Parts: sequence; structure tokens; C-alpha cells
Amino acid sequence: MRAFEANFDGLVGPTHNYAGLSFGNVASQSNAQAVSNPKAAALQGLEKMWSVKQLGLPQGVLAPQQRPDIHTLKTLGFSGSDGQILQRAYDTAPHLLMACYSASSMWTANAATVSPSADSADHKVHFTPANLVNKFHRAIEHPVTGRILQATFADPAHFRHHAALPAHDMFGDEGAANHTRLCRDYGQSGVQLFVYGQHGSDPSQPKPQRYPARQTLEASQAVARLHQLDAARTVYLQQNPDVIDQGVFHNDVIAVGNQNVLFYHEQAFLDTEAKLAEIQDKFGDNKLHFIRVGTEQVSIDSAVRSYLFNTQILTLPSGEMVIVAPTECQDNTQVNQYLQSLVAAANPISNVLFYNVKQSMQNGGGPACLRLRVALTETELAAVNQATLLDAAQHQALRDWINGHYRDQLTLDDLRDPALLNESLTALDHLTQILKLGSVYPFQRN
Repeated sequence: MRAFEANFDGLVGPTHNYAGLSFGNVASQSNAQAVSNPKAAALQGLEKMWSVKQLGLPQGVLAPQQRPDIHTLKTLGFSGSDGQILQRAYDTAPHLLMACYSASSMWTANAATVSPSADSADHKVHFTPANLVNKFHRAIEHPVTGRILQATFADPAHFRHHAALPAHDMFGDEGAANHTRLCRDYGQSGVQLFVYGQHGSDPSQPKPQRYPARQTLEASQAVARLHQLDAARTVYLQQNPDVIDQGVFHNDVIAVGNQNVLFYHEQAFLDTEAKLAEIQDKFGDNKLHFIRVGTEQVSIDSAVRSYLFNTQILTLPSGEMVIVAPTECQDNTQVNQYLQSLVAAANPISNVLFYNVKQSMQNGGGPACLRLRVALTETELAAVNQATLLDAAQHQALRDWINGHYRDQLTLDDLRDPALLNESLTALDHLTQILKLGSVYPFQRN
């Protein structure tokens, strides 16, 4: 039976704004309080999805979170009408208001970790929503994320959903942004790579000093157990603490893999040579392509600013392997020169496709941040909620939805406007009808 890697991208929500909430994310912090363009952001993300679909690959859509999160503001002691709650939070705790307005769920690489049926002992596709405990504005996402995933992958004969890990620093989990799967074919058993930033239970082990390590070894091990993975085909690698301190807040900012290719910067990991040997040993006799990028070729600063590694490596129906990169990679002379040399060299990657996702990039997320990879067989793909899969009709419906509901610009001052709350809820209610999700949002369930 044929198998595919489907990309499920997060729709950028109606409250997309630049609050600079993500300490350790250089782009997020450097663009804090800039004027955002929610409509442009959503359309940019949608057009990237449509471009991938037109390459002949399955492309899905994941709905955004309900924002603003009035319920969380109430639990933090703000009371009154919705308008009064927004104003009081704006006046006395604007950082909390900004957190409860964040549209960060667009970066669905952090939504969950996914393991395909070929790797799981029960032969089901497993999903574990990330608890994202390191950042308050993201730690409040996982209950709704879980419901959206369950509405998208609903058939219990094929899909198994787990609760997020305990909300404790020892089990800090950032989802697929720190997870890569290597395989010969998407339908065959592969090797799953879990990259962690620090040991959650042993403070004597290496860890960054300036910025937080968001993923722990203990979280990665717990997800592997939940997903019933074979230890003989699972590898745990520690991210280099020095690059975390240079703004590499997730592994997918410094490394990315697809099928038999691991594309990584030489400073990405600790004990690199030993870990690469372990990966090759667990992969078996088939050749792996370890594409190493040296510091002299691309500096850490250039990698972070361009998001060279926060790219998608896709295998097209023809078998050709291509990179989907943000236009920032094209604009960076050092990175662009490297990419041209990459596709000319003897490796499986034959082309680079550049896409404009500037609204996301300015807030700290590139093409790889915007998508959750889900390897599916033909039968499993048919069991997915078909309304969440992009085709020409859904593409047009979502374009019309964005153009009909989104503001062109948003400032931080707009966050106290009750009209923005009403616009957002109206938009999300309409979206659940388009995607046939049912009542996944709190305002629909209360």
C-alpha cells in the first residue's frame, strides 16, 4: 500500500500580532510591537499550502486557537463584561492580554509529535499535543489543539490521541519542532530522532546559559513510550547548548530531515559523530545522506536570520527531493550561494523553491514552523476529515473566509477593542463549518 507524507499547516489566526512574547527567539523579540498584517499573514500561509498541494502532495489545514482567550483572563482574576476584561487587562497587565491574544498556534510544528503506524507497535498513527510549558502564551494551547487534532484525525481504527505531558519543567515538550523521522519509504518502519535541549531531572548535565532549553530528554522519552516506538529504532540527541544561546530555540532552526537525508549545521548537536553513527546503525544497510553545513559556509547568525534549516524538504511524486525555503534565504547572499552549491552537489536535493512568508518570519517562524508532518497510508489518508484537506474548492473557500473576516492591520492598541473579539469568534465559528470540525472552541461548547 502506498504511503505519503502529508503536511498539515496551521492557518494564521485573525489576531496575528507582534507582541515579542518568545524569549530566545531573535525574530520575535526584534519585531516586538510592530504593526502586523493579519490578512496578509493568513494569505501568505495559505498560498504556501496551495503551492505544496500543486506540487502533487497531500496538504491539510489545521484551525487556529480561539483568541483572545477570555477564559484564561478570567482565571487570572479579570472580571466584568468581555469589553471590561480586555480594558482592565490592557490597563494593568498588558503582557497577559498580549499572551491571551497570541496567534502563535500558526506554528504547528509545535502543535504535537506524530508517529506513523509503520513505527508504532499497535500500527496506529499516534498524536501527542505539546504542553509548551516554557512559554505562557503557548502553554494554554494544548486543550484546544487536542480537540482540533481529534476532529481532523477522528477515526479510532487508525488514529490514537494522547493527552499532553504533565505541565512541569521536567517534561517540557515542544512537539515536532524537535523531532525528525528518517525512513526509506514513508510507509516503512523508520528511525525517529528526538532532539532535546537539556535533562529535566539532572541539572549537572550541559544546558544553555542565556536562553531556555525548551525540550527535555524526559519529555522525548515519554512521547516515545506513549507512541509505542521500538527503542532499537529511536535515537535521542542533545542540541548544542551554545547554539541555543545564539537564538536556536528549536532543533528545526538548525537541522531538518526527510526520508534518507539529514540536513544539519555542524554546531547543531553534542557528540555529533557518535550520534550520526548510531542513526546510521539503526537505519540499517541503506545509505543515509548526512548533509553537513560548516560554519565557514553559513554562520549561525545567517542560519538564524534566514531560517535556512527551518525549511521543508519534500519528496515529490516523481521522486525528486526539493527544499521549500523562505525568500529570506534568497535575500541572504551567504545562504543563497550555499543553496545553489547544495543543489549542484551529489546529494538527493535537486532544487530550491522560495516562498514569501514574511509575516510569519518576522514573528519567528519559517516554512517548517508552519507545518505538522503526518505520514499516512492511502487508507489512513482516506480516513482523515476530508474537509481539512486542501483542494481547489477549499482553497477558494479559505481565501474568501480570510478576505471576509480579517483586518488588514493590527496594533497592540487594537487588542482592547471588543469588536476584534467578536470578529475573531465569528470568523472561527464560520471556519469550523468550512472544515467540518464541530464544536472545538470553548465559546462553542459553553
